[in-house]
Amino acid sequence: MLTIILSIIGGIMLLLLVGLLVAWRFSHAVAAKASAAIPPKGHFTEVDGGRLHWVEKGEGKPVVMIHGLAGNLHNFSYAMMDRLAEAGYRAIAIDRPGCGWSERDSDEQARIPEQARMIAEMLAKEGIEKPLLVGHSLGGAVSLALALNHADQVGGLALVSALITAPQTPSEAFAGINVANPGTRRFIAETLAIPMSIRNGAKTLAIVFGPDAAPEDFRFRGGGLLSLRPNAFYAAATDMHAVGIDMGGITARLADISVPVGLFYGMEDRILSAPEQIAALTAALPDADVETMGARGHMPLVIEPERLQIFIERMAGRVS
Repeated sequence: MLTIILSIIGGIMLLLLVGLLVAWRFSHAVAAKASAAIPPKGHFTEVDGGRLHWVEKGEGKPVVMIHGLAGNLHNFSYAMMDRLAEAGYRAIAIDRPGCGWSERDSDEQARIPEQARMIAEMLAKEGIEKPLLVGHSLGGAVSLALALNHADQVGGLALVSALITAPQTPSEAFAGINVANPGTRRFIAETLAIPMSIRNGAKTLAIVFGPDAAPEDFRFRGGGLLSLRPNAFYAAATDMHAVGIDMGGITARLADISVPVGLFYGMEDRILSAPEQIAALTAALPDADVETMGARGHMPLVIEPERLQIFIERMAGRVS
């Protein structure tokens, strides 16, 4: 009997190992196709702790756009870059450290102040002076850290659906990346993450964009395909873990921000509670410029680019 039980256990273990091997090979094959479909097309700047990939278009006052959790610079190149360049701005979109085609040397560079430091170093090296920072979602938190820790390099903040204070409960869209242990993160990234992302992709996009419909071309034009890579999953999960560590300290210092600040939210955002985020910032900075949209969600940079452009230009006009 014992021999039979051990044989059954051995067979199950073998099947599990074969399944994991198949998942690993499938994940890396998908990652290779995603990388080939959306290759890097911008500049690379070496900084302490990694290198940053960024693109630019147009001439004029610099507007630097920083994307959110599990995103990449294509979230902004989808609609906003062309609009701002045509309006007479130097539109710059950055892949945050570890995201898109940017790289970071270790998990330490996932910490929000570290991401801000790396971007500040890139701005200094490239001679990009006093830009308006347009920070979306987690990119808003990174923008806040830049304004707090590198104030002399920031002209103003236009925060879009921005993370101002850590929510008590993460959105259902990010349940799959809420993994605290680095070893577990890496294991999931290399095996299960990509098949599950493909399976749940439509549901996740529906939450991220809801109540708006996600554009059918977002996976390619908006860079969504780049999330189908093990390193992208690992980076997003690590970024999410950093929010719990760093956001309390950032929120507590908001009153120290000295540059013009504007907020732009869809009031039916399903990722962050717009009233909660707005209240956290205006409690510290009551003169902040606040603009909201009813019946709109987390992705106005894709869904409402014309209205968002007006807001960004208004904030750019306040940069001295």
